[in-house]
Amino acid sequence: MSKPNRQPSVVIIGAGMAGILVYIKLQQAGISNISIIEKKSSVGGTWRENTYPGLFCDVGAHFYSYSFAPNSNWSQTYASGSELKNYFEKISDDFGVTPNINFNEEVTDADFDGKHWQVTTSKGQHISADFVFSATGILHQPVIPEIEGITSFSGNSFHTAKWDHSIDLKDKRVGIIGTGSTSIQVCSELISRGIDVTVFQRTAQWVLPISNPKNSRIKRSIFKWLPFSMKLSRKITEIGLAEIVSKALVKQGLRLKLIEWICNRNLASVKDPTLRKQLTPNYKVGCKRIIVSSRFYKAMQQPNAKLVVDGIERVEPEGIKTIDNKLHQLDVIVFATGFDSLAYMRPIALSGTNNLSINDAWKNKLENYRSLFIPGFPNFFLMLGPNCPTGNFSLTHICEIQINYCLQLIKLWQNEKIDSFDAKRKAAKKFIEEVKVGLPSTVWTSGCNSWYLDQEGDPILWPYSIAKWKKQMAKPELSDFNFTTSH
Repeated sequence: MSKPNRQPSVVIIGAGMAGILVYIKLQQAGISNISIIEKKSSVGGTWRENTYPGLFCDVGAHFYSYSFAPNSNWSQTYASGSELKNYFEKISDDFGVTPNINFNEEVTDADFDGKHWQVTTSKGQHISADFVFSATGILHQPVIPEIEGITSFSGNSFHTAKWDHSIDLKDKRVGIIGTGSTSIQVCSELISRGIDVTVFQRTAQWVLPISNPKNSRIKRSIFKWLPFSMKLSRKITEIGLAEIVSKALVKQGLRLKLIEWICNRNLASVKDPTLRKQLTPNYKVGCKRIIVSSRFYKAMQQPNAKLVVDGIERVEPEGIKTIDNKLHQLDVIVFATGFDSLAYMRPIALSGTNNLSINDAWKNKLENYRSLFIPGFPNFFLMLGPNCPTGNFSLTHICEIQINYCLQLIKLWQNEKIDSFDAKRKAAKKFIEEVKVGLPSTVWTSGCNSWYLDQEGDPILWPYSIAKWKKQMAKPELSDFNFTTSH
């Protein structure tokens, strides 16, 4: 095989799951001039940032692992946050990524000058690069709600993504605001420890009761000595998520009815009719991200658990006052209030052709092509961008498919076929229109307010089958790109 005519310089923003993967795949493709910029002191991304009690990944560990780096030693079917952090640290070390990461450094600006990206960091470093990969992840900017009196609270308060482990919660009255996936994991764990927990619920959630069995020593030995068993476990999980869960969400029909039946049976385990009614959502299963937990309903029926469904009026020094004029006295307030799902690479000041800023480009719509490309931003790859199939699916698997797509375009550059490329605006509009056409048949548009929605209220998800997405991502459609060349 002939060697490429030229080698690119690449900047990767972020050393989480996606950033580590991109670095490894670029290295395996023979690309060595890579700068990876990480704002914190270690790798791991979301699994480094989130350390709250009860944290686990709701995608089977074998399917969430890199396909080229299986792990036979997962302690459970669904890995804990600490296990996943350790896994990504080990992979980063094993594949030589860690020594080449610029830690405790943030990308502040990235500007395309017509030929190269000029990247500036918080340490004053200036890097000129042929390509930039944004691997910042989807949910990395925590959101604290605007509540009157929030700074007046005399106790401790923090967001789940910034869990304060210095606070001993024993004998404390803990208030948790929010009822999403994070909240349900936290509540289930704290209540099981005997901690007094008050949950402030704005919207009830559908909960799928999937247990998380331990992997015995024998089972782990089988995984180790028969690697095919790990591949089989991975494939079974993929088929289940792609053919049952994903198709249920995009096509509804019998698959969704099955999931609804399971969720309703789970809800029926709540014996108190008043509590059960309060925990019953008023929207279809799947409209919001389906919560996976076999512990939550049991936890909420314990004497040290309390559910508050009246809206929050304000925070006072002693606790939270609700609109029924009741003061709920608390020692600790935990904000399980999620993230800015539309941030992506921001707050980086990103500017493309003709100084087009990302804030202007995305003012009205998250315009993109194939979830990877933004018109007017040449040689820029957005990993896990808008409209990729992220709902209840393995983000690791998605990223592996995305990087293989990106490498095909980089190879054209290496062989001097092109100097720069970006998606044509008409191709992006066609892609967005294709997405919009498919959305009405999905459960995400059935009438609920979720973090999936963009500025126009459209879900930023893929409304078709995983198989169709993979087919479209197998090979770039070159006619959908603007190319420049100096030859």
